[in-house]
Amino acid sequence: MKRTAVVTAGTGGIGLETALGLASAGFAVTVVGRNADRGARAVDRVNATRPAHPGRFRSADLASLDDVRLLADRIASDHAAAGEPLAVLVNNVGAMFADRQDRDGVEASFVVNHLSPYLLTELLLPTLTTGAPSRIVNVTSGAIGVAKRVFDAVEPPGGYYGFHWYGRAKLANLAYTLDLASRLDGTGVSVFAADPGGAATDMTSGTLTDPKIVSPALRLLWPLVRRKFERSTSGPASVAARPSIVAATDPALTGRTGAVIGAQTRPVAPFRAATDPRIAEAVRLLSERHAPLAAT
Repeated sequence: MKRTAVVTAGTGGIGLETALGLASAGFAVTVVGRNADRGARAVDRVNATRPAHPGRFRSADLASLDDVRLLADRIASDHAAAGEPLAVLVNNVGAMFADRQDRDGVEASFVVNHLSPYLLTELLLPTLTTGAPSRIVNVTSGAIGVAKRVFDAVEPPGGYYGFHWYGRAKLANLAYTLDLASRLDGTGVSVFAADPGGAATDMTSGTLTDPKIVSPALRLLWPLVRRKFERSTSGPASVAARPSIVAATDPALTGRTGAVIGAQTRPVAPFRAATDPRIAEAVRLLSERHAPLAAT
């Protein structure tokens, strides 16, 4: 039976390389993105490898929670009509902003990096459970190490610094990922985080060159910080995609859940703050408040 994998932000960079890896593993891959031309080129790249099943594109602006709801409805309807299982969901979407932005009244980094994948995952849980054994893979980031760990509100106290706020949203998503793994234990749906380490992508080659993204203290060391960013994002996207592909396909992970697959494609210890039940509870409350499963 054909088994489908969905990869968000799959039209370029790490997402496209993940889609190519899943297609070569025998999945019918659906790539999600907002640009139809990029989507068509991504599908052409997938199909050029002569996969067992042709790829396809689904259009959605993953910065819009209304679009996420429509996307989830289309995916669920497609699988219900075809009777084919959704075996893998890779939430690869990520974005960093040099200047503060809003999406429907909510700070954009938190929307894109956490609320969007949270909402898509929750809405597709019935489909993923029906298709079990299945896997959810949420892409995390080493930037969580500089994140403020206060989740009383979407926005942390203090000024806006894009790299730190990106890391905080990724920390929220990792805490959610580990909590979801516990919640779904025994259902046949395994949940993993994948840390790509870093790669040269549209996001890293643009935003990471702007000193505004870090706190004033780090700006004083900007030449050193920038060199560190350049070293950590110099690798190819094909290598950075490997943790996601392993998390989605490795038979050694069968029956496991709640693991973080590190940049060397092996399980690693999760960032400690992400295992704090108080943070997980605060993130859950924020997520339910700002990304309700039904549109209001």
